[in-house]
Amino acid sequence: MSTPEARLEALGIVLPTPMKPVATYVPFVITGNMLFVSGQVSATAEGRILGRLGENMELSAGQQAARVCGINLISQAKAAVGELSRIKRVVKLGGFVNSAPSFIDIPQVVNGCSDLMVEVFGPEVGAHARSAVACPTLPLGVAVEVDAIFEIA
Repeated sequence: MSTPEARLEALGIVLPTPMKPVATYVPFVITGNMLFVSGQVSATAEGRILGRLGENMELSAGQQAARVCGINLISQAKAAVGELSRIKRVVKLGGFVNSAPSFIDIPQVVNGCSDLMVEVFGPEVGAHARSAVACPTLPLGVAVEVDAIFEIA
């Protein structure tokens, strides 16, 4: 069985340096065997992915923004636990999508992150519970934000 790091490499994904908080919170908390990762926004080293789904951003671009959130979540998780193989389960994702009132494909946007978790951690570890919520705006004007709960060894 390949490791999450090997799967990332096969996908051509290089984890970025974990983002620093932009307000009064910490990027992650470990309590017992649970890792809680604060919301990660759709931002890369090149800059933030801005937009409002159903207004100036299409579904596929929103899915890519959610995938970027997933990459940022994995980066924070790696900073928290070292080896990603310590993650026993992706327990839950909370997805927030900056969208116009008429945009209803919120779950499909957040699939960009969910699909990545399954690709990186495999279907047994990566499958998770989830919420997907529309928001009239998000911090810094980003398109998507996702937080996560992981079970760790």
